[in-house]
Parts: sequence; structure tokens; C-alpha cells
Amino acid sequence: MNLMTENPLGYEKISKLLKDFAIPSIMASLVGSIYNIVDQIFIGQGVGYLGNAATNVAYPFSTICLAIALLVGIGSASRVSLCLGRKEPKAAAKAAGNGIVLMGIFGIIYLLVGEAFLSLLLKAFGATTDVFPYAKQYASITLIGMPFLIVTNGMSNLIRADGKPKYSMVCMVMGAIINTILDPIFIFACDWGIAGAAWATVIGQIFSFILALRYLWRFQTIHFEKESFLLDIKESMKICSMGISSSSNQIAVTVIQIIQYNSLTYYGALTKYGTDIPLAACGIVMKTNAIILAIVVGISQGTQPIIGFNYGARQYHRVREAYLLAVKWNLVVSTIAFIAFQFFPQSIISLFGDGDELYFEFAVLFMRTYLFMVLVNGVQLLSSSFFTAIGKSLKGALLALTRQTFVLIPLTLLLPLRFGIMGVLLAGPVADFSAFMLSVVLVGIELKKQKNDM
Repeated sequence: MNLMTENPLGYEKISKLLKDFAIPSIMASLVGSIYNIVDQIFIGQGVGYLGNAATNVAYPFSTICLAIALLVGIGSASRVSLCLGRKEPKAAAKAAGNGIVLMGIFGIIYLLVGEAFLSLLLKAFGATTDVFPYAKQYASITLIGMPFLIVTNGMSNLIRADGKPKYSMVCMVMGAIINTILDPIFIFACDWGIAGAAWATVIGQIFSFILALRYLWRFQTIHFEKESFLLDIKESMKICSMGISSSSNQIAVTVIQIIQYNSLTYYGALTKYGTDIPLAACGIVMKTNAIILAIVVGISQGTQPIIGFNYGARQYHRVREAYLLAVKWNLVVSTIAFIAFQFFPQSIISLFGDGDELYFEFAVLFMRTYLFMVLVNGVQLLSSSFFTAIGKSLKGALLALTRQTFVLIPLTLLLPLRFGIMGVLLAGPVADFSAFMLSVVLVGIELKKQKNDM
């Protein structure tokens, strides 16, 4: 029996595989956004827009956490898929075992560093005098859950690589349900305010962690031995090199968040909006967009084992089919998002609590301008994941960094010098279009090369 008949990734219809893998991945990916969105809605209703601004300032802690989880989770899962495609089961087990150990180590280090430098980091993230007390209270609690979140997110990628995307989804959804139930109880019934939202998040993350860890004894395609969990520097470097493109994108997201928050407070002070309105509005727009990005990330994570396995098995026509189908799915989602952001922005923003006329005026302007190119900005994420899945992490990292580092950061610093606070908003669509064009070129070259190799 050959490899293609042993594993459905090698012979099953691509559309069916993408549905089976991507839909649970989308649900699991959405949960990460839901944790923050639910907090934002309840805090907006219970604390007000200063509370929303506080969670926005603390949000870089979550993006850094996700960057670590993607570095190890995507890296180890990509290694596992490639090794399985090459019929190297021991190498796959070693990659998974080392990945799990790294998740735990990085999670503990992150918690200790975050708590030690909490006040300094919050000020660097753009916390104003009025926002700082709320942000510190919220972040000091949510940092406790970060090690659990890193392991859960990392394990979810390995579980998908093992062919069980639905279990991965259940792990994440369970935490979100618990968080959603506890939020109103802790915030309103217990009158804990913003601290209640933070504790609800942490408790939900712990439940997700327990479910994810239980899967260690349920792997089907990976057979662990004690040696699989012995940390190997060479293997660890391979894992990190394959996860660097996804991780670097999140790191760049964190950097741009910090720059944006500081730019908005600085240039906002020169306008009628002041410092706190732009800060609160920016966070709401970003977290709303994070729902769309979560869907795109879910699609890309769902295609990763399909692309990785078939590339390892040299079935390049299936690699091409999976990528193009994922792009089509993304365009459908992006079109719906474009209509919502351009025609119903105030209705969306109203979900996050009340505000005065100036607040809604700026928030609507921000959403319509900054997210104008939402139609194409998911292609860059899918393309970056595509190169990671086939083991070409350098190109994946290049695409991941193009939008955030090479275009968005410079534009966010330069355009406001000419256009004021409007320059911060205009930087988004310009960066989205630039990253889209580069993605089309690089993926086109790669697919042509694979076609010639066939």
C-alpha cells in the first residue's frame, strides 16, 4: 500500500479536505478573537470607553503571545506534515515532542518577563494617564493565562496535523464559552469591573489548556517515545525556522500596534478628538477586523497540512489546487467584510458600548478608511502560510513582513507628518495593496516552478 492510499491527505478530494480541515480551524481561530471581543463588549457596557481603551493598550500582550504560539505551533506542525509526507514517522514524533516542550518553556518565560516589566511595557504601548490604572489591572491578571494560551494554540496546530481538526476546535470553543458565561457574572453580578473580565478570560484559557493537553495520549499518526521530548537544539532551530514567517507577522503586528497607539494619542491631541477617543476607536476597529483575519488564518491553517503533505509527496497539482481554493474562500469572506465595514460601520461600533458624537465620528472614519482594502489583505496571509507549508520559510517571512514592517510602519510614521491623524488611517490600505501585489508575484513564480517540475 503506497503513501497516498494510507493517508487521505494524499488522495481525498481537495474541496472535501479543505472543508473538513478549514472549518474547524476557522472556528478555533475565531475563538482567539472572541476572547478579546467579548471582553471588549462587556467592558464597554460595564466600564465605558476608558475600559475599552485599557484593553486595547493591553492587547499587544495577546499578539506577542500568539506570535510565540505560532512560532512553535506552526513550525512543529509544518515539520510533522512534511515528515509524514516523506514517510519519516520518528522525525515527525521528534518534531512534535520538541515543539510541546518549547511551548511550555516559552510560556513560563513570557509570564515572568511580562509581570516584571508590566508598567514599563504598558506605557510603551501607549497608555495615557487616565487609561493606565485600568490597563495595569487587566494586563496583570490576563498575563497569568498566557502560558496556558501558548500551549493550547501551539497544540491545536499539532492536533490538526494529526488529522483531528474538530478536536482542536472543541479545545478552543470550550474556553470561549466559559469566558462568555463568566464575563457578565464577574463584571456585573460580582461587580469586579475590568478585573472580572480578565479573570473570566484566564479561567476559560485554563479549561482549553486541559483539553488540549489530554490529546497527548490520543495522537494517531505520531507515536511518542521518551526521546521525542528530549530538547534537541538542532530540531528546535528547524521548528522555529519553519514557524518564523507566521510568528514574524504577529511580531510586526505588535510593533505597528504600539506605533499606531502612540501616533494616535500624539496627533489626536492636536485635533478635536483628543487622546483617548482615537485610542479606543482604533482598538475596536482592529478587533473587529481581527474576526475577518481569524477566518483567513483558519483557512490558511486548514490548508497547511494538505499543502505540506502533498508537497512532501511531490503531488504538486494538489498543492496548487488547495492554495487557489483557499484564495477563493478568502475572497468570499473579504467581500462580505468590505460591505459591512463600508456601509454599516456605526452599527458595528455601537456593539462595543456608547460614546459621544465625536467618538462615533472618528470610529466610523477609522473603520471605512483603514479597512478599505480588506478585499485583498487576506491573500498575503494565505501566501505566507503557503510558503511555510512547503518548507520555504524565508519567502514566507518576507511576505509576512512586507505589509507590517516594510510598508505599514514607515507609512504610519511618515504620512502623519503631511496629513496629521488622517495619515495613520491612510497607511493601512496602501500597505494592504502593496503586500497583495508582492504575494501574487511570488506565488505565481512558485506555482509555475512546481508545474515545470511535474
